[in-house]
Amino acid sequence: AIDEVQVAIAPYDVRQGGFVGGSINAVTRSGTNTFAGSVFYNTRTQSLVGTKADQTAVNVQNFDVKQFGASLGGPIIKDKLFFFINYEGERRTDPATSYFAKRSGLDPSVPQSRVSGDSLDMLQAFLISKFNYNPGAFENYTLGTVSDKGLAKLDWNIFQSNNQSHRASIRFNYLNSKRDVGASSSGTLSGARFNSVNSQSFQATNYIINNDIYSAIAEVNSVFGSKFANTLQFGYTANRDVRGSTGGIFPLVDILQGGTNATSFGYEPFTPNNLLKTDTYQAKDDVTFYQGAHTITAGVAIESFKFSNGFTPYYYGQFIYNSFADFFKSANAYLNGTKDSTQIPRYQLGYSALPGHAIPLAITKVAQPSLYLQDEILLAKDRLRLTVGLRVDRPAFQQTALTNSEVVNFNFIDGVGNPVKTSTGQLPDAQTLFSPRVGFNYDVLGDRSLQIRGGVGVFSGRPPYVWLSNQVSNNGILTGSTFVTNTKAYPFSPDPTAYVPANATTPATYNIASTDPNFKFPQLFRANLAIDKKLIWGVVGTLEGLYSKNINQINYLNIDQVLPTGSYSGDDNRPYFPSLITGSAASDRVVSKITNAILLNNTDQGYSYALTAKLEKQFSRGWYAMLAYTRGEAKDIITGGSIAASSWTGNYSVNGNNLPDLAYSDFDQANRFIGAITYALPWAAGVTKISMFLQSGNQGRASYYVSGDINGDGIASNDLMWIPRDASQLTFVANKVGANTFTPQQQVDAFNQFLSNDNYLNTHRGQYATRNGALLPFLTTLDLAASHDFRIKIGQKSHGLQARVDIYNFGNLINHSWGVSNFPTTTAPLLFKGFTKDANGKPSAPTYALRTDVNGNLLTSNVTQGNQLGDVWQMQLGLRYSFF
Repeated sequence: AIDEVQVAIAPYDVRQGGFVGGSINAVTRSGTNTFAGSVFYNTRTQSLVGTKADQTAVNVQNFDVKQFGASLGGPIIKDKLFFFINYEGERRTDPATSYFAKRSGLDPSVPQSRVSGDSLDMLQAFLISKFNYNPGAFENYTLGTVSDKGLAKLDWNIFQSNNQSHRASIRFNYLNSKRDVGASSSGTLSGARFNSVNSQSFQATNYIINNDIYSAIAEVNSVFGSKFANTLQFGYTANRDVRGSTGGIFPLVDILQGGTNATSFGYEPFTPNNLLKTDTYQAKDDVTFYQGAHTITAGVAIESFKFSNGFTPYYYGQFIYNSFADFFKSANAYLNGTKDSTQIPRYQLGYSALPGHAIPLAITKVAQPSLYLQDEILLAKDRLRLTVGLRVDRPAFQQTALTNSEVVNFNFIDGVGNPVKTSTGQLPDAQTLFSPRVGFNYDVLGDRSLQIRGGVGVFSGRPPYVWLSNQVSNNGILTGSTFVTNTKAYPFSPDPTAYVPANATTPATYNIASTDPNFKFPQLFRANLAIDKKLIWGVVGTLEGLYSKNINQINYLNIDQVLPTGSYSGDDNRPYFPSLITGSAASDRVVSKITNAILLNNTDQGYSYALTAKLEKQFSRGWYAMLAYTRGEAKDIITGGSIAASSWTGNYSVNGNNLPDLAYSDFDQANRFIGAITYALPWAAGVTKISMFLQSGNQGRASYYVSGDINGDGIASNDLMWIPRDASQLTFVANKVGANTFTPQQQVDAFNQFLSNDNYLNTHRGQYATRNGALLPFLTTLDLAASHDFRIKIGQKSHGLQARVDIYNFGNLINHSWGVSNFPTTTAPLLFKGFTKDANGKPSAPTYALRTDVNGNLLTSNVTQGNQLGDVWQMQLGLRYSFF
């Protein structure tokens, strides 16, 4: 269905708006006077996959991918009315994990997690027999995807004469899909829920996401003589996103091993009643006036959004246990009707505060009208094209949020102690966003052999509106919450309502989300400059620089967090909060009944740049080659997610998450090479095409942090690690892991080796780790596509049959050591165990235990080689028939 794809990163045409990062525009195909169509089928299975990553055997579990579709286009009335229709489907099952639980006698070549298979077997049988709850498999199962997509388009040449033409098109497309997704790791005490080398969770903890989209767009293009043109467009899109579970209703349980999540079972925490229905209406009209060297465009656009959002996190509760033994003890106490005294790291619950426990639904409405005007000017004998324009956007919210009357009277504070008042009922005021832009393209010699292009401008974008709808959902009127740490007050119960307050309509505790009334949509300044030069031998060289600086970007504050009450007195002198001493998360709150109050506001901190060099050449006889390199850097205060609270808690900091430092973005891409080479060989009855694509770059960035809550801010595993000059500067305590007990000196010796073997830690001794400070190693992959088209002509019609093979990570097929990832074994090598006290009884220095590897040995190195499906070659076979 796609005719071409346009990607614009710095377009100075002010008709393009609603983004700060970039826009992607897909141009769909249309029918013509000739009937044409195609049918295709692609397949990929485990039999078309490599089984060796370097020297490690990869256990490839069964999977199956099928893609199929058909298209047809042609005339309804020749020269006047045309149609095009397209359908594509996908049916796939992918392995959820390549890891198996650790068992004696298991083939050493099979990737194993650190979690005992015997323990998981016992847990599975216990849940089925004692609670009639089947948590599902924990290894050797698949994730499914079902997708159906369709498009129908009509193009109508309404009228055409010597000085006028009018054309219209109507397009409808839909998507019906559902997909199995691994459980979110947000809200764990440390580590991940979904299956990995450290965690082996149960299948029923995953969730299903259903995505349905229905969209219709109508457009009329008119030309009036040689002076005027007009484009009028109307559209409506309905998005329906609903989540479901793969298992029955049961509280979520996370079980730790050595302080890090080892397994999870129960209902995924963010899935209960999770739905989002979005209705988008859009209208746009552009008028263009041609006068000599000037092309003047004026336009107006409006978008209107309505969101109906259901979101009740932790609706069935969350228990965290320090070990399998602790869970069994608490569960057996429940079965025996006795009082359990096991202390657990956390209990968390969200519940409806509406009468009758009705499921809350938040409604958010926003409209964004836009005006723009620009002039495209040809200068220097048409060699210089200058674009000057101004776009004005004014997003405005309908005040659909509910006011919690008691919140209005609360006195909160910001990260440095300034008083803050907030309201759950006030969405941001309408803000006018100005986006002036100037761009140019200069054909220096008039023959396109040397071109200089670039510009400067401001770009204003739509935020993910869930950032704003968090406030509508979290106000203490619709829902309440319980969040307790280091508690004995909540022994295990399989009943999700066991700890819902008797009078839930007036919650004793709850969380809120609010927004600064002056909050502005994301906005940044961007500039670029590029040179395209035709070099010797027909090679075209490009050198381009791109720089962006935030004007308005998001930031989150927990205005319910008290200020630190002291600082450690040793080499690691970070501040700490009251709960470090009290052990109660409530002692960190400004208002005791508010579990957290996350305020969304703006920051101007953050920037990015990218420098790119590219060489390309179109050879004779069907050859083409390209090679490019980009060096980039992107820094921000917070990257942000979909949930206000987890966006704030998920950040990494030294001084607390209300005072984050400017650091590398989660999406920073420091180095990237890409290269492509293609060859087309024509035959008498067809053509053979071969293409290869190379990409090489850093695999991302990583943050080194401490597992646990070293500063007592109530957030686990968000505290950046202090890197000692020597491990003896840290205080280790004896640590029992399985049958082994490791002395402090053993841990000091092992950690010294660990520091020396990790490049980032070794070069930053005596400093705090920075968020995303560690640059991960390069990964280089080579992909291959080859096809042959057989063509014959029967009567007036040409028919084609294409056989195609695509090989991802083709280099691994050539050499098993190529295309294999490697990454840190852990970015949390230290487990927080407590603290020593000074002469005044105050915290002096943290105490630690060193993490062990999957075999229970102390970590001394920090490199793990990939042994997953993406680390070996994969082949896809395809067949396509077409006529034209």
